[in-house]
Amino acid sequence: MTGWHAHLKLDYTLNAERTVAKFEHEGPLRVLQSLYPEGDAVCHNVLVHPPSGLVGGDVLDIHLNLGAGTHALLTTPGATRFYRSEQGLATQQVKAHVGDGARLEWLPLETIAYNGCHGLNHAVFDLAPTAEMMAWDITALGLPNANLPFERGQLQQHMEVSGVWLERGLIDAQDARLMDGPLGLAKQRCMATLVFACGADLPRERRDVALALARELTEVAPAGLVAGVTSPHPRVVVLRTLSPLVEPAQNLLRGVWASWRRGMWGMSDVPPRIWSM
Repeated sequence: MTGWHAHLKLDYTLNAERTVAKFEHEGPLRVLQSLYPEGDAVCHNVLVHPPSGLVGGDVLDIHLNLGAGTHALLTTPGATRFYRSEQGLATQQVKAHVGDGARLEWLPLETIAYNGCHGLNHAVFDLAPTAEMMAWDITALGLPNANLPFERGQLQQHMEVSGVWLERGLIDAQDARLMDGPLGLAKQRCMATLVFACGADLPRERRDVALALARELTEVAPAGLVAGVTSPHPRVVVLRTLSPLVEPAQNLLRGVWASWRRGMWGMSDVPPRIWSM
């Protein structure tokens, strides 16, 4: 089965203390104009997929290369949608290399798994020894408010910091123990993960700061949202949450992202402009 095959390669370099993005693309995948809402050091980019969704046979292939000392923040204008597929796998794959002293913020809006989809969402981040990053994944299963539940289909997930941390799984809509059991999703239909990662071990003091900042917000999370933060490896801090809908989980992740920006990087929290549109 054939489908849309789209490739995007983004290279970031430092030019007179300004992070500059150059890109190559093939197929329906684009990057909008580079924006600098917080000065030359941080380049904000919005990735656009004009078809707005994936079906069986579609592939989105995204490669990011951040040169030494650069700082890139990437997001999307809307959700990534895995639509119902009669046959074949729909794939989004992201491969990022973050060079020495560089910082990456990978902050796409949510992924929606529609009823009957067969999707793979695959992301791998390779960090140089002095590189750091924040990345999240927000996944909604079906559209509960539109009475379009996720009753059949599958979504495979893979999120990895090379050689350090790997989280992957298969969400099968007909696996009742996973979907509804207390040790699974417990009938929640949005799950989200936010990762802070470094290319070398974080000093214990910095890890404690990251954990404390996240816990300040998880402890006051709204009713119905379950969240926890851990450090499964000296280079990684992970926040995970389950929620009945996207908005509470997304709001929590944005809050922790802003807090980590201030507390871990000494930067103000400047959200991408498109988030407020």
